[in-house]
Order: sequence, then structure tokens, then C-alpha cells
Amino acid sequence: MLSPRNVIELLSPARDYECARAAIIHGADAVYIGAPQFSARKAAGNTIEDIQRTVSLAHTYGARVFVALNTLLTDAELQPAIDLAWQLYEANADALIVQDMGLVEKGLPPIELHASTQTDNRTVEKVQFLEQCGFKQVVLARELTAEQIAEIAKNTSVRLECFIHGALCVSYSGQCYMSYAVNGRSANRGECAQPCRLKYDLIDKNGQMLMKQKHVLSLKDQNQTANIAKLIAAGASTLKIEGRLKDAAYVANTTLHYRRIIDQLLSSDKHWQRASAESQIEANFVPDVCKTFNRGYTTYFVDGRKNNMSQPDTPKSIGEEIGKVAEVRSNSFRIATNKPLANGDGLCFRTPQGTYDGIRVNRAEGNLVFPLKMPRNLPKGTLMHRNLDVQFERLLTDGKTTRLIPICINVACSADGQLLSLTITDADVQTITEQRIAGEQAQDTTRAEQNMQRQLTKLGQTPFVCTSFSASAEAKQMWYAASNLNALRRQAVDAHIAARIAHFSPEHYEWQHTSHPYISKQLERNANVINSSAMQFYQRHGSQLSEWGYERNSNCKGQIVMTTKFCLMHAMGCCLRQQPSKRTMLPLTLSGENGQYSITTDCAKCEMIIRKK
Repeated sequence: MLSPRNVIELLSPARDYECARAAIIHGADAVYIGAPQFSARKAAGNTIEDIQRTVSLAHTYGARVFVALNTLLTDAELQPAIDLAWQLYEANADALIVQDMGLVEKGLPPIELHASTQTDNRTVEKVQFLEQCGFKQVVLARELTAEQIAEIAKNTSVRLECFIHGALCVSYSGQCYMSYAVNGRSANRGECAQPCRLKYDLIDKNGQMLMKQKHVLSLKDQNQTANIAKLIAAGASTLKIEGRLKDAAYVANTTLHYRRIIDQLLSSDKHWQRASAESQIEANFVPDVCKTFNRGYTTYFVDGRKNNMSQPDTPKSIGEEIGKVAEVRSNSFRIATNKPLANGDGLCFRTPQGTYDGIRVNRAEGNLVFPLKMPRNLPKGTLMHRNLDVQFERLLTDGKTTRLIPICINVACSADGQLLSLTITDADVQTITEQRIAGEQAQDTTRAEQNMQRQLTKLGQTPFVCTSFSASAEAKQMWYAASNLNALRRQAVDAHIAARIAHFSPEHYEWQHTSHPYISKQLERNANVINSSAMQFYQRHGSQLSEWGYERNSNCKGQIVMTTKFCLMHAMGCCLRQQPSKRTMLPLTLSGENGQYSITTDCAKCEMIIRKK
């Protein structure tokens, strides 16, 4: 039997039920979706009813549903959060993603718990601690290399989840307090205002302007297309696409893209197994992650530290490169490209001043573009990107993709031919549905059998495709009205869906309080403890709270508001490990509309530290 780590799970985001459906139909093994409250994406909450719909759809395909309940909680919010956890358990959700350890002190239902990436999971010791607590899955920090993931996997047995695609937070998750310092909107409470995507001046200690009005902290998006095999080999068992605020088209495209990559790997190595049920996906588009929202792509730290991780010129989507401007006219321009353009496409380009400008295509005649408004500064030779491909978007949202579960259908009848029995069998479940149906001896047995097969395999909009049909000798001798056969088929399909949902219902996991030592005996502000139950949790594990978390300390002046693996000194070619003389540039000053910040480095840890001035 394969270990849990050998079962590879593609995990897709779901802003709402429609996004969840897009994820599942396009091949997700699991989806993560926000709870009605207390989700780290406050704008992406869902009703219990919609979560129940998502669960039923997912379990039909043997997929799982993880519900994000992953904000820090005040004392007043703990009991409502526990009540909500019980509702999610009763809705048959497979797991809760949590950050606040105060929850585990408060009588959670017997449901699987996952440690959110907000719990800052970047060391062997931290993951070992969470595993011993009883967490079944740990979401690793995005900054880890493949070697660091392998080291964690070697020393633990809990399932490891890692991000493979989507937006990157420049700070270690759970360790960013800049939004809170600016306007009281806490990232750890699902209210991040994304100050890291804003423009700043970057000034060195000597007053030299290094960057002026640039998005110096805004990273490119992550794309691990080339590293999926490496991450699986390292020990990542759940591969996660970021994007709980993205639309269904984004979810469909990215999910199918990675589904095909993972399936190819699994087919070539039987050491690994797919997490959800066997199924066949047929889509009318070829996935292309360059065509949907992206700020440019980076593999981040998976292969070690590299340059070109950030996108200081714009925090908006750049899209795919389509070619250079070959000719500029008074009201149009021509692009040297072999990619078909369409009316309504969105284009963008980097101006000579280093900013990005956007264009909406009013009319396209081959590669000649007539924009709604001709840009003022568009030199010949400018590289053009397309960040909205309207024809591709239509394909993503036309609803023609199907994900079908192969089934075998067998029909038999009683000796008098009046009791018809329909058996549906798939790789996981078998159901038998019986109905009394008036039949008569067939005058043409071949025609009767063909009629029976035609009606009973007419699966239409169901999740199934019949790959094998058989009938007993007695059934082949009978003629049944098409309407009666159709009624039997509908009843049998409904029963089979219900049986699959029941079959893939989650196991129960009783939470047991433990007392093994936490990784630190003293807890500072960045331990993110803001309620008394969380304090009790850490005390039980041998740690003392020296200071409440930021959300209970309103004064952030002089405090660390962000800790990052991304380093501006390295990005500028001034790594202090290689060029110690550059230390005279520090501290750097980050200056913007939302205040000033001091930047230093911790070269021993290879980290950058940002403090509020």
C-alpha cells in the first residue's frame, strides 16, 4: 500500500462555487475555499450552503474540500469560529486550514486540520512540532528550496503542501505586518491592503536615490511548471495553486495545465498515485498559463536564490509576449507576431520611461492593431504583451470541458421479466438499482438489446461515461419501453452519485491535546498570539508569552513589519556576502505615500528586515 506522501494531490483555489466547479471539472484533486468568516481572504467568503454544494460535487469525483478558517482570532471571535467549524464538519468538509492555535484549545469537531502557511512553516523543527500536535497536512513556506523541502520530508511523515503557481507574498507568510502598520488592516486577519504592491523611492544611507517611484517590493508570480517532478521527488505531496481571489477562467486554465503535467509524471512512475478518482477530462482548449493573469514568472527559491524575481515596473498583469512593434502609424500599429489578434484584446508594453502602458484593441486586421486610443509613446521595436486574450477567455468559460468517470453497466431481470436490475460499477463503488417495469417478450431480440443499451447508456450531463455494457440472457429476451428504461437509468445514476459521495466522505480525526515542547521558549510579537486560548496552547507546550501579537499592540513604530527572503541588495547586484564593502549603503530607506521604512539585512540568515520608521 502506498504511503500518504505517494498520493499526489493537485489543490486548486475556489473563490466561490463556480470557481470550485471549474477546478474540479478541469482536474483538481482538491479545492480550498473560504469559510463564511475568519478566512485569510476576507473578500472570498462562502455560505455553508455553497460549501455543501462544493463538497457534494468534489466527493462525486473523489476529490476533497479544504475550508480556510485561517485568520488570527480575538477572544470574542473564538467561540463563533468554533461554532462555524462544527457547521463545516456537518457539511462534510474534508479539512480545516487554520492559523490560530487558540482554536485547538476550544473543542474543535473531529475533522482533519491543516496548518496554514500563515503559521510560518520553514524549518524541520516547526513541521515536526505541528505533526506531533496532530496536524495531518502542513502548508510549507513559499521560500523553501527543493533541498529544504527534502530535508523536512526526510524528518517528518505528515503530508507536505507547497505552492506551485500564482502570486507571491514578498514577506514570509504570517510575518508581514506592513498593512496593519499602515492602516490597521491585518494580513493575518484577512484584510491585507497589499502595501507591497505600491510605489516607493529606495534611498541608500548616503541619500543616493537607487529607485524612484518603483514597485520595489512587488514580486513576479510563481510558476513551477519545470519543477513539478523535482518537488514531488523532494516530498511534496500536495501541489497548490494560489488564487482564491481569481476568477473561474484562471482556475480552469491553471488547473488543467498542471493536471496534464502531473498525469504525465504519474503515468511514467507507478511509485506515485493520483489523489482523486479515475476520470477522463476532455477540454476544447489547450491550457496556457502565460495567457491568464501574471506579473511575469519566477521559480522563486526552489532552485536557489536567483535574480529577476521582482517586477518593479508594474504590479498588474503583463500576460504573454506576442512580438515587437514593426510599424507605427497615426491611428494604428503593426506587431511582428504569428499569434492571432482579436477585437477586445488587452495589450501592454513597457515605455521608454520604465512604466507600463495598456491598450485595448478596438479592431484587429491580421497583425495590424487599431486601438481605442493611440498611445503617445510607442517606438518601433517595442516588445508587446497581451494580458487579455478574449478568444481564449471565451474557450475557458464556455462550459464544454467534461470530466467523466468510467463506469460499467450491467442489466438483468427476473424470470418473468418484470423486475429489472441495473448494476453500475466503477473503480471505487458498485450500486444496484431495481425497478418493477412492465415488459414483454421481444420479437426481435437484437433490436430489443440495442434499445436497452441505447437508453441505459444515455448519460448526457451526468458525471459518467459508459465504457462497458452487458445484459443477462433473460434481459436480452425482453422489450421495455424507452420511457421506463430512462426512468430506471435516472434513478440508478442518482443512487450511484449518492453512493460515491458517501464513499468519499472524510474520516473523523479526534484532536488530542499534547504537551511536547514548542520550538521556542519565549514568544515575541511575531508569534502572532492575540487571544488567551492561544497563549494557553503555547504555555502547555512549554513556552511563555513575552509580548502579545501586533494586533494587540497598536504602536508599530520602530518595529519589524516584514521579514523577507527576497533581498533588494541582492536584486541590485550588491549582495553583501559577495561585496562586503556595499554595507555602507545600509540602512536603506523605503519612502512612499504610506510612510517610511528602514531596510537592513541579516546575512547570516540571508534575509531582509523592514522596520516602520
